[in-house]
Amino acid sequence: MSKKINYSIDPLDFASYTIALMANTKSAIKRIRRIARQTIVNKSRKSKFRNAIKKMNLILEKKDKKEAISFLPKLNSELMKIAKTGIIKRQNAARNISRITKKINAL
Repeated sequence: MSKKINYSIDPLDFASYTIALMANTKSAIKRIRRIARQTIVNKSRKSKFRNAIKKMNLILEKKDKKEAISFLPKLNSELMKIAKTGIIKRQNAARNISRITKKINAL
């Protein structure tokens, strides 16, 4: 008498880009769970990236050079952390920082 385990997967609980509605193996089921958790983490990191850029752009629109200079190291740190995890590419982070630094120097 073997215990029958139901490995069905609710597609609403997992990422929308999952092609297969039903995983065939135990490892595939675990992988889907892991991808779903990682997707949530990645979305939050990408959101942090966007919010940091928006905040800096608001500071630049106010033309507040002192505040922009004080926020620049925090922005740099945030972008490099996100680039390190692979959410955005390192060159993308470097390019954003470079452009923002140019804007600050132009104030």
